Amino acid sequence: MAAPMLNLIQTQKQTLKISPAQIQLLNFLQLNTLELEQHIKNELEENPLLEEGEEEAASDFETSDENALSSSEDRTQDYMDWEEFREDDTPDYRTRVNNFSDDDNAYTPTLVETASWRQELKEQFHLLPLTERQQVLADFVVDSLSDEGYLNYTAEAMTDDVSFTSGLYVEEAEVEEIIQILRKMDPPGLGARNLQDCLLMQLERRQDEKAKIAAELVKKRFEDLAARNYEKLMRLSGLMFDDLKDTLALIATLNPQPVVGSQTGTLIVKDNIVPDYIVTVEGDIIDVELNNRRIPPLIINKAYAQEVGGSRAANTYVNSKLNAANWLIEAIQQRENTMLRSMRTIVKLQEDYFKTGDVRMLKPMVLRDIAERIKMDVSTISRVTSGKYAQTPFGIIHLKDLFTEGLMTNTGEEVSNRQIQLTLADLVSKEDKHNPFNDFQLAEMLADLGYPVARRTVAKYREQLDIPTATLRRVL
Repeated sequence: MAAPMLNLIQTQKQTLKISPAQIQLLNFLQLNTLELEQHIKNELEENPLLEEGEEEAASDFETSDENALSSSEDRTQDYMDWEEFREDDTPDYRTRVNNFSDDDNAYTPTLVETASWRQELKEQFHLLPLTERQQVLADFVVDSLSDEGYLNYTAEAMTDDVSFTSGLYVEEAEVEEIIQILRKMDPPGLGARNLQDCLLMQLERRQDEKAKIAAELVKKRFEDLAARNYEKLMRLSGLMFDDLKDTLALIATLNPQPVVGSQTGTLIVKDNIVPDYIVTVEGDIIDVELNNRRIPPLIINKAYAQEVGGSRAANTYVNSKLNAANWLIEAIQQRENTMLRSMRTIVKLQEDYFKTGDVRMLKPMVLRDIAERIKMDVSTISRVTSGKYAQTPFGIIHLKDLFTEGLMTNTGEEVSNRQIQLTLADLVSKEDKHNPFNDFQLAEMLADLGYPVARRTVAKYREQLDIPTATLRRVL
């Protein structure tokens, strides 16, 4: 019997492989200003060959090419030859920035110093006559609260957690006692299990008859109340139209979140955003620069490299650290060039928006539009815009908000979906709240205005704008 023959087939395939260094650079591009600052600090601590340079080293550049500073294109000159760049102790990305005075920077962040609302709450507990053991439990319970002030854990679960983390054996009754103390603190609603519990806690502090009626509705008819099924509420509760209207008005004054929006200003969490780009507008000229004044200049410590070198192991160590330092300096240079090229292209496409600050002036734009113009990959543009913010004359904006899909109107003009969303919000704001428009009606009204959109598109835009359904917008 003849042996089976093997068929050998030769095929040619084209595949794209990304090296680890390229992946590392793409991840580096995604860092925002604060993350980059922290990354550099970590590298300075770990790499002895890397150190901060002198700020004065930029003076030679200023005298040799003073006219280049007036041109935005010269400030983002193409990447220099790496062999020449690595021999320069002061990177080019620092010399350009250091030639500008701090007074030229339009961005001055507003710093708000406020005590953490959790710390405020812990201090309230410390004023109470509690034992040291109870203070430990109180701190643990406060740290277990959500950012809105809700308590999403049971006393049993927290008992196990605190026993494990602190090494104290505690009873469930001890944790429950601290929770009950918390629920009596201000603002009302702290430690609530859910929205229904939060509203009931606030109503229980009122002693009038209207609060009792409202508490009864929230306790027994909460689902119908949330769905605004007014006819059913009147039928089951026995309330007349005017009584139900007054009760609903009282419930509307309650705070759905104990912390955010409460009457205690010290408990409001305030966040500050450090922008990555600074956009300035002077007449018809729009200038873009990076907010990298927090980034220290980096140089290679050649003297240390020569001192350490000698043995084979020492040379291997020095070479690895030298490569890491060179890569970081090159990566910062490439990051700056890529980010500036991308942002300046965005500003050029959205020139009318940046001059006026009017969202209706936004033109349809996607990541591919920027990538094609600067001849880069879409993933690169995504990384230099994702999680990035820009300081503009009309406030800080999130770059992702500038990318919108387009829609062709009845007149043949392409408009941004952001403009349609603003029109939708305007229609909802002017509707009769006793008889609000449903999604079908809103779609027809938008079509009459020249925006042919489907009902499901209206529903999607409505959800993006946090506009509830017609049923939930209805009032008595």
